[in-house]
Amino acid sequence: MAKKLALSPLGDRIVVSPAAREDKKLPSGIIIPESADKEKPAQGKVVAVGPGKFEDGTRVPMTVKVGDTVLFSKYGYDEVKIEGEEYYILAESSVLAIIN
Repeated sequence: MAKKLALSPLGDRIVVSPAAREDKKLPSGIIIPESADKEKPAQGKVVAVGPGKFEDGTRVPMTVKVGDTVLFSKYGYDEVKIEGEEYYILAESSVLAIIN
């Protein structure tokens, strides 16, 4: 059974568990370890979803749901650490696509 995340995002925010980074192998055969690669992943799994934002007095439902794997803007999130795990909190508008 999955552990329940002790974090409830507000409004149109979502919480994403980032995809694991892997070592990169260049065409020349040189391997760049993930610890030296400063580029953050722009993909992850949604672990919590807010209720949606209000527009003109009506709540707009969220498009993404818990369990979706999403691509998101590399610079549109806040990093948080909860119980030793790293998560990103971002607005639904920062989600670029849902991976099917």
